[in-house]
Amino acid sequence: MRNYYQTITIACCMAMSASPLAIWAQSGDEQGLEIPRNLQLQQDKDELRKAYDGWWTASQKNKEQRMSWYNEAKFGCFIHWGPYSVPAGLWKNKMQSGYTEHLMRKARIPLEEYKKELILPFNPTEFDAEEWMRHASEAGMRYFVITAKHHDGFAMYPSDAYPYDIRLSKFQKDPMEALSRAAKKYGIKFAVYLSPWDRHQANYGTPEYVDYFHKQLTELMTNYGEVFEVWFDGANGGDGWYGGAKDSRTIDRKTYYNYPRIYEILDKLQPQAIVFSDGGPGCRWVGNENGFAGATNWSFLRAGEVYPGYPKYRELQYGHADGNQWVPAECDVSIRPGWFYHPEEDDRVKTVEQLTDLYYRSVGHNATLLLNFPVDRDGLIHPIDSANAVNFRKNVQKQLAHNLLAGIRPKASDERGGQFSAKAATDESWDTYWATNDGVTAADIEFDFPKTEKVNRMMIQEYIPLGQRVKSFIVEYDKDGKWLPVKLNEETTTVGYKRLLRFETVSTDKLRIRFTDARACLCINNIEAYYAGETADTFTVEAKELKSYPFTLVGVPEEETKKCMDKDKNTTAFVEGDALVIDLGEERTITSFHYLPDQSEYNKGLISSYELSVGTEANAVNRIVAQGEFSNIKNNPILQSVYFTPVKARYLSLKPTKMVTEGETMGFAEIGIQ
Repeated sequence: MRNYYQTITIACCMAMSASPLAIWAQSGDEQGLEIPRNLQLQQDKDELRKAYDGWWTASQKNKEQRMSWYNEAKFGCFIHWGPYSVPAGLWKNKMQSGYTEHLMRKARIPLEEYKKELILPFNPTEFDAEEWMRHASEAGMRYFVITAKHHDGFAMYPSDAYPYDIRLSKFQKDPMEALSRAAKKYGIKFAVYLSPWDRHQANYGTPEYVDYFHKQLTELMTNYGEVFEVWFDGANGGDGWYGGAKDSRTIDRKTYYNYPRIYEILDKLQPQAIVFSDGGPGCRWVGNENGFAGATNWSFLRAGEVYPGYPKYRELQYGHADGNQWVPAECDVSIRPGWFYHPEEDDRVKTVEQLTDLYYRSVGHNATLLLNFPVDRDGLIHPIDSANAVNFRKNVQKQLAHNLLAGIRPKASDERGGQFSAKAATDESWDTYWATNDGVTAADIEFDFPKTEKVNRMMIQEYIPLGQRVKSFIVEYDKDGKWLPVKLNEETTTVGYKRLLRFETVSTDKLRIRFTDARACLCINNIEAYYAGETADTFTVEAKELKSYPFTLVGVPEEETKKCMDKDKNTTAFVEGDALVIDLGEERTITSFHYLPDQSEYNKGLISSYELSVGTEANAVNRIVAQGEFSNIKNNPILQSVYFTPVKARYLSLKPTKMVTEGETMGFAEIGIQ
């Protein structure tokens, strides 16, 4: 396996970059190899043929390079920059709520005043494209996304499509050209963010605007060399100062921008470019701006279902297990509390430990990390931001410096043999992988250390050219001849390109991974284990840190209710009945439910599968907002968080549809509703 950590190449799930013929020419797997010689199961052949004739070929059509960027760019830099970044939300000595790029609308600034007060004087005299790229390079960032035009409609480059651009400012430079040139010098891939929504153009919402937008895209794809990614925001349509008139515009987000035409432009001018949007088709928004993906994270989406402004955006944090289109997740987050520079936040820059935590929850959850640097008013990246990013890189390198499994020959309960034997999982070669036999979707792999070792990190990678397969697994260690699960703080379901686990330090001479379910036979490319030391970055949500709206439990004695809101994980409320009804006392907008199971030695009252419903009346709590299972809760009874589309409700009902141990009453160490 290549040592990606030499350059902290923060990796996400790769796309299937090999051609169908190249894949078929290999050997060792029923879903795509040696057709028809090694296809023993008709269903496997049928699935492969469906993929080849449908979604796989459609997504890769003449674009075998389209997703190969994941081999190169694992960690990216994001820059939101424009005239709106100078006041950074402050207008006439009053801080406006919401995102700074919405300043024009929030402060109700007429276009002429916006132009006079913000655009004409815009002159970041200290801007140095090479300095930006040097900071990015030192932090290990491999690609760079710059805002070419945000929602205010102002183009940060000379645009012949419409002269509302950088030439109106004192700056009188083309930062796109400078950044593209500097990116090449530092070996960083150049990418652009072009907002489809334009609150300046009078014709927004008409076909004429779409033509203008396509011309802007053509300019960007023509004038600045190779573009690695094109970033399209999901925020589209609403109120603004369109042509100087305060108005609200409504569009059909699925059809208005004519995305098929956009893809044609990209195919012609930048065939290697990745298209970012809520639903891709290259890579997808992860559904939050906090910088993490779900522990369960499929690289699939259901084709044609997700679109810019998709209302069920929480789903994007996890992907679609039944999806038929390859659209891996990208996690965008700012190194500061917001996307823009505020001097009073110089002491609130994300620490090395916080950034490391995000690394494990983004890259370590089969996604990509895209970190925003808020540029100050002079055009500089603040030294605190840069230093923390660089030291974060060093911290990850240090934690994952010594692979304890290197050279160890593991034992597997099932293996295809030959070049697909278990030893391929530790041979440090990307081109080999351990495969189980046809139809075998569960198997164990065991590692014996020469001596007792401390271990608290593990990395697992699937051989992604053959897709994402693993649905659940358990990591165990040997203690006094007994196999015990490691104590970690997240479910162990999907793997993908890279899964990184942090767990409580164990001393052992044996490790074991039990792959308990998969979509097809296992294809495991790489497994590594580390001792990272006793670090401060391990992500845990302590009971005392769980935030919640105030609530009561309907029909539950007050003393029992207090146990699940006392911030003490050692007290548990046990609730009889077929459902738990929570009363928030008043109608609120809620987005999530959090459940810490019983933390006693035997973890009683664990809920395996659930149904969450809401309502505004106690006798009508019947609107289902989420349902599913608390994966691996039996082996890993950690805090369970369920996110759903924001909804107004006073009451929330949790109905267990399956208990881990049938007949037990529900046990709650802590409950939170947010």
